Order: sequence, then C-alpha cells, then structure tokens
Amino acid sequence: MKIATTRAVIASAAILLTAATLTACSNGSGSGSSSTAGASKAQIGLLLPDSVTARYESADKPFFEAKIKDLCPDCKVLYSNADGDASKQQQQAESMLTQGVKVLVLDPFDGEAAASIVGEAKAKNVPVISYDRLINSPDSNYYISFDNEKVGQLQATALVDKLKKDNVASGAGILMVNGSPTDNNATLFKKGAHSVIDSSGYKVLAEFDTPGWDPAKAQDWVAGQITQFGSQIKGIYAANDGTGGGAIASLKAANVSPIPPVTGQDAELAGIQRILAGDQYMTVYKALKPEAEKAAELAVDLANGKKPKGDTTVNTAGGAAIQSFLLTPVAVTTDNIESTVVKDEFYGSDSAAKICTADYKADCDKYGVK
Repeated sequence: MKIATTRAVIASAAILLTAATLTACSNGSGSGSSSTAGASKAQIGLLLPDSVTARYESADKPFFEAKIKDLCPDCKVLYSNADGDASKQQQQAESMLTQGVKVLVLDPFDGEAAASIVGEAKAKNVPVISYDRLINSPDSNYYISFDNEKVGQLQATALVDKLKKDNVASGAGILMVNGSPTDNNATLFKKGAHSVIDSSGYKVLAEFDTPGWDPAKAQDWVAGQITQFGSQIKGIYAANDGTGGGAIASLKAANVSPIPPVTGQDAELAGIQRILAGDQYMTVYKALKPEAEKAAELAVDLANGKKPKGDTTVNTAGGAAIQSFLLTPVAVTTDNIESTVVKDEFYGSDSAAKICTADYKADCDKYGVK
C-alpha cells in the first residue's frame, strides 16, 4: 500500500513537472527568465543601419535572433537593414509598426532622424530599445552599447604608444578618419580619441567625418591627404576597420612603405587578418554576442510589460537620461588575438580556421593563433 501511494505521488509530481515545462515552453521561457505568457507569440522588430559594416549581418543579427528563439521559441523577429538610408529606415520601422510588433530594437543610421521613429512607436505604445547607437529622443526605453568614449581612447592610446615606441618625434603628423557624422557613437569615438591625441605631442594634420562609414569615401579622402602631406603622415586614426581598410588601400596604392600604424574597430575578420599581416596596427574588440543577447532579453521583457532597471543612465544630446547597459571594449593587437576573438569564437567555433587561411597561415603561426 505504501509503495502504491509513493508511486502515485511520484507520478503526480511527474505530471505536474511536465505540465510546468510545457507551460514554460509555450510562454517562450527557454533557458532564460525573461519570458512570460505576454511574449509567447510576440513580433519583435530589429532595425540595423547599414550593410558596409560587416558586424551587423555576421554577428548582431544572428546573435539577436538566436537569443530570441532561445527565450521565446514562438516569437518572431522582423528584420530590416537601412542600407545607409535614414528615410528607408523610417519606412521599415513604419512597416513593422503596421505589422504589429510589440517592441522595436533600433540601431539608427541617423540618431537625430530616428527620433521620429521613436515618436511613432510611442504613439502605438511600442517600446524602443536604442541599440548600439544612441537615438536623440527622450522616449527611448533603453540604450545598449559600449563605453564609446573609451573606444576612442583605446584607439588613440594604442596609436600614440606605438608611435612613441617607434621613436617617432613629437610634432609628427596624424590623420584622423572619423566615423559618420549622423552616428552619435562616432562623435563619442572622436571625443575619446582627441582626449588622448591632443595632449600627446603629435599633430593632427587633417581629419574627416566619413559619410555613412563608407570605406570608399575614407579611401578617397586619405588618397588626397597623401598627395598633400606625403611623408609627414606618421599614423592614421581610423574609427573602424572599414575606414581603416580604406586608408590602408590608399597607402598601398601610393606605394607608401612602410605603412604607418592604422587603427580600427569591430574586430572584423578582414581587420584581424590585416593586423596579422602587419598592414593594420590594432582594432577594438567589442563582444557583440553579449550586446545582442542583452537586447534580446530586454525585448522579451518589454514584450511582457517588464521594465528592468539599467546599470547606468546615458544622456541624449537633448539631455534626457536613458536607462542603459554599457559593455567594456578591448584593444586588440597581434598580442591578444588568440585570447579575445578566437577564445570567444567571435566568428564561430572555427574562428581560427577562418582567420588562418592559406594567405595568413604563416602569420598565425608567428603569433600563436590556432
């Protein structure tokens, strides 16, 4: 009798556990704690700014979609890329709002223009997460990014330290290839970089805000500066790997040798390979997976009506304080490729193989990338 009773209790417990598991799955809880019934079949919009920056399609989008699927299996991600067009991004957002998204995750091509998207979303009671780039609107619900002044400081510090290590005389010239004038992050990168360069003893020969982060525009500008300044150029601050690649292409086309140190950002595969080959000096690694996954967690929370507190607040250009989560960037040179992008499987489980193609095999062996 006792055995039968015990079996009945165990059976009942198993039924309850199964029911609870099924309920959790139907609510999209997956392996996270963010989901409840409210988001079980929510549509979540993801709007990214351009196609010239490799990270968006190769990292941000797949990481975000995978985390949403993990947290909320029945949720649907609606995705659009603005291709460097603020008007196109506006139309994409309006389309998503018409389709009934419950949350918008918006990486604005133009942080000022995107304020109108936030306004339209607010009118429909749709919360907006300002992703990676800050939108100049008091009505964004959250901002997720990196400490972007720190990014500029890391880039400039690496460049200045390299010039000093190479015994480049004080007063020597630097070019600054900044990011897009429509990107609030670019303003912060530039501010952080100037805070280091302006007191370094080196001289900024000229600087350029690259429209749309377009590598071709950066390349054209640097080509003109090489014609003007020639051997006076001892280093190039480039705000990301795309503009850095454009600068390096100009230097090679002009037969500049040796190539002066050039900075970058985003740890793009091509950027890492240029670093190994000695064409680019450094990049800034930003752990995009945690950034994208945090955005996904917040999106599911917001779809459920939850409003977690940020780790800090960041002020928009208009002075509004936005609940924020800021991750820490890391400077990468040949010294720590293995311990950063490879260890974190930044390009997938075969990151080393993707980096160390035949053209870069000897360089990988030299710097212990495996």
